[in-house]
Amino acid sequence: MKEFVVPAVVTADPDANASDLLVDRVALTPEGALFSLPTADGGWSDVTAREFHEQVVALAKGFVAAGVEPGDKIGFMCKVRYEWTLVDFAAWFAGAVLVPIYETSSPSQIQYILENSEAHHIIVETAEHFARYDEIAGDIDGIGHVWQMHVGDLEKLAGSGSGVSDDDLEARRTTAKGSDVATLIYTSGSTGTPKGVLLTHSNFVELSRNAAVAMKEVLAPGASTLLFITTAHIFARFISILAVHGGARVGHQADTKQLLPALGSFKPTFLLAVPRVFEKVYNSAEQKAEAGGKGKIFRKAADVAVAHSQALDAGSVPLGLKLQFALFDRLVYSKLRAAMGGNVVYAVSGSAPLGLRLAHFFRSLGIKILEGYGLTETTAPATVNLVDRFKIGTTGPALPGVGVKIEDDGEILVKGVNVFGGYWKNPQATAEVMDGEWFRTGDIGTLDDDGYVTITGRKKEILVTAGGKNVAPAALEDPIRANPIVGQVVVVGDQKPFISALVTLDSEMLPTWLSNNNEDSSMSLADAAQHPKVIAEVQRAVDAANSRVSRAESVRKFTILATEFSEASGHLTPKMSIKRHVITADFADVIEGMYTGSPQTQGVSIQH
Repeated sequence: MKEFVVPAVVTADPDANASDLLVDRVALTPEGALFSLPTADGGWSDVTAREFHEQVVALAKGFVAAGVEPGDKIGFMCKVRYEWTLVDFAAWFAGAVLVPIYETSSPSQIQYILENSEAHHIIVETAEHFARYDEIAGDIDGIGHVWQMHVGDLEKLAGSGSGVSDDDLEARRTTAKGSDVATLIYTSGSTGTPKGVLLTHSNFVELSRNAAVAMKEVLAPGASTLLFITTAHIFARFISILAVHGGARVGHQADTKQLLPALGSFKPTFLLAVPRVFEKVYNSAEQKAEAGGKGKIFRKAADVAVAHSQALDAGSVPLGLKLQFALFDRLVYSKLRAAMGGNVVYAVSGSAPLGLRLAHFFRSLGIKILEGYGLTETTAPATVNLVDRFKIGTTGPALPGVGVKIEDDGEILVKGVNVFGGYWKNPQATAEVMDGEWFRTGDIGTLDDDGYVTITGRKKEILVTAGGKNVAPAALEDPIRANPIVGQVVVVGDQKPFISALVTLDSEMLPTWLSNNNEDSSMSLADAAQHPKVIAEVQRAVDAANSRVSRAESVRKFTILATEFSEASGHLTPKMSIKRHVITADFADVIEGMYTGSPQTQGVSIQH
């Protein structure tokens, strides 16, 4: 058993609540830009800390005037946008508790969260969100106000609180203490019924204050980021709160199809993303180069970038490699940096492991991808690679105020300022994951002698073959999914004689890839799933993944499905994680077909 505990670097304040983070920021830099809003001409208009505070106060007074009481829970269904953080802080100023609802949630999911959380009110962003809520409104008791952003209800609220004095609001703002509930976030339900994760004010306050010190280079004066990951999830939610505390300027772009133009105009200094985003950036650039007849040059540039980063880790870069790197920096890397706005120096990546090749590639572009690890129950980050202590292939050391240990069976346990207050109304589930002050994450990994964590996979997802070999699916799925035409991968083989995989195609990347390979770009998924060139490309991705593991762990067969996994199909969570148990049940006959009467040799079982 290994254990590393990093002492907090900021003295804890048990009386502080999350609203203090904004109050302190306004006192420090009242005229500093905290947010930027998109303008009609494609530019951005800054909102200062003082202006944001004024808007928060006005909306909070509106909540109070509307009858919101201390401790009231407010359901909030909204994509990533400026108003998310405005509502978040306004609720805290009014003494209330936000309960995020994913903007993609179904009526039944909305009903479950509102009923289980005992929500008193709800805010919806769009008419379509309201229609989904309205379907189940008659079945829910206790909902007072239903505020609709699309008809201007937030503006009306902000204008309705003139009767609430500053003293009254300050009394409300300071009601909550560190141990009180700041938010209830429902897990996305990849393994069953969602559980309400109770995060306290201290979780946000102490983690923000300590993380800001550890990540001071990322939050240096002039820092900015463009958020495009949903703030209903703890990853972006925490970063948005950390940015207020640290004074970083934040913009928002919910439409990922508009992400590149937005990056170009906003010019952030750091990004928050999941590995799939970096895979898409790389794959899109490669396919674009291929279409322009420069695919060979791009691949050579990528090889040089990876070799350059590896040489940096080794301690010296040979002269020949330096010259090649300088050439490709002008021809290739500079263009990629410009496409991301030209100012990105850091990226914080979470949710899944990032491939080593991608990490080295982006590092040579001048972008350090700081991989981190955490869960909703740890208020997002428990560990993160730091700018001055950076190890590619790991998720870094524990943040100040956080401890990490690895049990003998490989399970990762976390304790510290970030660990949640338990599952809402579910003491049994809480008891199952808490071992004293340590939280059992359910993930497995390793801890090196410097305290750096490497994630292997989920404990419950480990497959045991008929031959007794333990296989972590992620070790195979992540590298296969890095291929341009692969959408999702689900490795199977528990109690089977060998490992197999279900593969879906990426409908966004597929047409470009087909065109670059002299095939019909309008080919359907069903036809593509059976096309020899597509099968051969997926086989190449599988072979590359297999080269990293033993034969007993390798994928011997795969099926390319003529469909995509999605949240609507019930196969992905709102944060785009696969629902493994649902997929293996829905495609049980396809999986069985890869084993029935099949020799144990590597081969291909195509679309079912």
